Amino acid sequence: MTTLHRMFEEREMMEEASDRWWVFLLTGIAWLVFALIVFQWNYTTVYAISFLFGVVALSAAVNEFILIAVSTTGWKIVHAILAVLFTIAGVWAIVHPHNAFATLAGLVGFFLLFKGVFDLTVAFMTKGQFDLWWLQLVLGIFEIALAFWIAGSFRQKAILLVVYVGLVALMRGFTELFVAFKLKGLKNRLAAA
Repeated sequence: MTTLHRMFEEREMMEEASDRWWVFLLTGIAWLVFALIVFQWNYTTVYAISFLFGVVALSAAVNEFILIAVSTTGWKIVHAILAVLFTIAGVWAIVHPHNAFATLAGLVGFFLLFKGVFDLTVAFMTKGQFDLWWLQLVLGIFEIALAFWIAGSFRQKAILLVVYVGLVALMRGFTELFVAFKLKGLKNRLAAA
């Protein structure tokens, strides 16, 4: 009886999560618009770059808090940890912009490395469930490669930090769109079942 009850709970949870696919679609589009705005602005000061990173990190934190509502128990913990880390990084960059600029390339590099590993893991875990799993795999590989590129000598140029922030927003937008389409596919499969 408990196995049957657990199956109904899992189906109900999947139905609830798949009904919210449009939230990820909207947040993905918002991240892409933000990335476009970042690439169009001209940043020349240390403070502007640090403030920009702080805003992106706080936006990512809000996004992670939203993801907690539609995740399973294990993923809720991961999203909560990410949300706290993004909040700390965002507040630190805004409160101490001069110090933040000195370590910003390293922070962005670690973020991309962690995000790339996360995307690779999710891509392989969902390989049998979603047709678009390979897009998240490519994104994860790109994020890891970019993390190592950032760790190189390129971090001395301020304009590259703006490009990194824009790329983070761009990749976040694509990831949100992937999640939206995964949930939409799940909703279609549940409706057919």
